[in-house]
Amino acid sequence: MLTLVILVIVFVVVLPQFGDYQAAWTAIQGMTSFQIGLLSAATVGLIIIYVFPYTAAQPGLRFKHAFYTRQTSFMISNVIPAGGAFGLAIQYGMLSSYGYAATPTTATIGITGVWNSLVTLSLPLIAVIGLTVTGQSETDDILRTIIAAVLVVVMVGGLALILRSDTLARKIGGWGNAVIQWGAGLVKKEVSFDAAEFLSGFRESVIEVVEDRWILITIANVGQQLAQFAILYLAIVALQGGFDGPISVMEAFAAFSLGRLATFIPIPPGGLGTTDAIITGMLGTFGLDNNSALAATLVWRAATYFPQVIIGVITFLLWRKDDAKRTATA
Repeated sequence: MLTLVILVIVFVVVLPQFGDYQAAWTAIQGMTSFQIGLLSAATVGLIIIYVFPYTAAQPGLRFKHAFYTRQTSFMISNVIPAGGAFGLAIQYGMLSSYGYAATPTTATIGITGVWNSLVTLSLPLIAVIGLTVTGQSETDDILRTIIAAVLVVVMVGGLALILRSDTLARKIGGWGNAVIQWGAGLVKKEVSFDAAEFLSGFRESVIEVVEDRWILITIANVGQQLAQFAILYLAIVALQGGFDGPISVMEAFAAFSLGRLATFIPIPPGGLGTTDAIITGMLGTFGLDNNSALAATLVWRAATYFPQVIIGVITFLLWRKDDAKRTATA
């Protein structure tokens, strides 16, 4: 219910403050067949590239199995409110059905999640550096980037220490247990989760893959997010009448990367609504007229959301059918 309320507020109250839906739709209808074709090709590219973080993190994983798992979990995580837990469960179930034991399954999901978070936090830092170099940065952007930079340093440093040795992993987990117990005391709840044991197990499951494939894993996760950005930038170029319009590639990248930070808000699935509002507002701040900014965001959301949701429904049904056959054969 809370998710529904937030979505209604964003799409019915907040976004109309940036532009008019009717005017945005008129602008979208003015796009040429060539521009729509480029956007369609970029969308197909995103759907394919979206699979690569999994194949990078799990040596030997077939593309078909990775495709089914990624698209199905995307659909569940981005449709169901707070669907991350359900998406996680379906990933475990699907990888298990393909014959992967708990350890490699945990490694694949853990590596993909950690690297995706690191990239999401790192991109705003790169964007604001670019804006600063070109003299286009704002005080608020710099503040957000400082916060993101601190989080990146903490996460990268913590991950490096965890991977360095089992002793350090358990020590960091012990600090985590202290924080967890303190929080549990505030709400007067008992928590049996052992962070030290969890981090030790996580390290043991991922250390070999990370040591051998960390460059490939990083490239795959960066490529996934750049593929999403390409769709937004193509929409902006189409709506502003070319590459020489009011929005530069670096400004578009800043709007995208800062908007992506909203995906860390757990209530709206996949940052739905909150990310859209941030991107639209920032595009308007950078100089794109409000209706075109709203139109570009709507095109980006439609291209990055609905195709994968529809495909996710299909892959889920196909997986259930294949799994039923495997069970019957067994």
